[in-house]
Amino acid sequence: MSTSQPKPFPLKRNIDDLHAEFDVLVIGGGIYGAWTAYDAALRGLKVALVEKNDWASGTSSASSKLIHGGLRYLEHYEFALVRHALRERKVLSRIAAHLVRPLDFILPVWKGPRASPLMLSAGLTLYDTLAFGSGPVKPHKHFRPKALLKAYPFVDPDNLVSGFRYGDCQEDDARMTMTVVAAAQSAGAVCANRVQAEKLLRDKTGITGAKVKDVESGAHFEVRARCVVNSAGPWARTLLGERAPKVKLIKGTHLLLPPIAGCTEAFLLTANDGRVFFVIPWYGKTIVGTTEAQVDSPDGVQPTDGETSYLIDGVRRGLPGLGWTENDVIARYSGVRTLMADDAASLSAVSREFEIAEPEPRLVLPIGGKYTTSRCDAIEIVDRVQKALGQKKVKSTTHAKRLPGAPKADEFDEWLPATTKSLTGAGLDGVAASLVAHRHGTRSEEILKLVRKDPSLAHRVHADAPFVRAEVKLAFRDEMALSADDALRRRMPLALLVPDLRAARKDAETLRTA
Repeated sequence: MSTSQPKPFPLKRNIDDLHAEFDVLVIGGGIYGAWTAYDAALRGLKVALVEKNDWASGTSSASSKLIHGGLRYLEHYEFALVRHALRERKVLSRIAAHLVRPLDFILPVWKGPRASPLMLSAGLTLYDTLAFGSGPVKPHKHFRPKALLKAYPFVDPDNLVSGFRYGDCQEDDARMTMTVVAAAQSAGAVCANRVQAEKLLRDKTGITGAKVKDVESGAHFEVRARCVVNSAGPWARTLLGERAPKVKLIKGTHLLLPPIAGCTEAFLLTANDGRVFFVIPWYGKTIVGTTEAQVDSPDGVQPTDGETSYLIDGVRRGLPGLGWTENDVIARYSGVRTLMADDAASLSAVSREFEIAEPEPRLVLPIGGKYTTSRCDAIEIVDRVQKALGQKKVKSTTHAKRLPGAPKADEFDEWLPATTKSLTGAGLDGVAASLVAHRHGTRSEEILKLVRKDPSLAHRVHADAPFVRAEVKLAFRDEMALSADDALRRRMPLALLVPDLRAARKDAETLRTA
């Protein structure tokens, strides 16, 4: 292996480097695997990270795209979880200022048994208090019905008694995961997608690595490691069989719908069955979700018409003025997450607390958790790895280092317009330029270089989505995209926003081979 200090980009899929012996092999390239590999490498461990498909190709690209404290968890008295998540919201907005941005949420209140304005005011005050001034969002604000309807005339006026605005943060989940993988590489981890762990290796003392398959070449080989972290989420038990701890597999479905004209705020609404769900502006469209249903397997999960109707009905009840029907749905996606099995009466009441199991010596298995708290949960995972290896615990430093491409948080408001201006000056339209800056951060300079060399790369990949051809080129050159789907679904979420991708896929293949 090379002894020179690696850089985050270009991401290098160097299979030869996996033919070494590691302190820890991390299986699963979702957000938990990415943070675990990064944290472990920063602590001086020799790390390999493998993913059978692409980075964030599972649950980590099927979230609500939020970094949030989990306001609804207060209803179940999970105060420690909420406080933990709110503090982490601040950390992530500091170390990834371009990827984690503030978003206002509107919470209308109608007359009924669910919650009174007084209770909600108390809950939001507690939410602000638990954050302990942890920005970057504003404190909550109360609205009288008339003021709320003036600002949002599509809200149902019948029995409307109040409304609130509160703050959380938004992100691009797949792009965040890929960025953390790049950070792991820069810390010395060997990272490779399209490498499938097929079987765990053991001796009489415990786990010694895994037999893997290079999906691209078909080659089989062994990755030797003194400890293995199985962070494959709902697929983790595939490698464990009967040794797997008992968990619940929870499927969540989201819809993509048209934008709400003139509205940049999200909404927190309540469905007919009392569950809350979000209506969120995202890349010029609207995400609606999520549902919750227990499944037996994560393989092949697809949104159902019943789930679609459930969410559309919820929007129709709360925001009837939008007039949305099932025919307005642009796209649907589902993901599966794990929760510790318990005897809770409903899925929404099952604890989201994170736990770590060790079903075999030197095999660490994370269960549960949230996207928002994945970084600090990874600290616990690596602590457990160091204990399994008999090492003295080294403190984590991931909170203190900006992720690749992140500008300084306190300079972001000055950096963003300057960078956007440079991009528009190079030929990008204004919306695309702003989003390039948000997605690529200081690496927007690479987009500029590509566009200056070939002005056609400033054009959008598709007229209805704010992504440019230079981003596709960069995905193949620097971001370990190996297929059009890697580039058009995870390096950018074009596949979620545009129903017909035939021309975009053809163009992506041209850019991949150019």
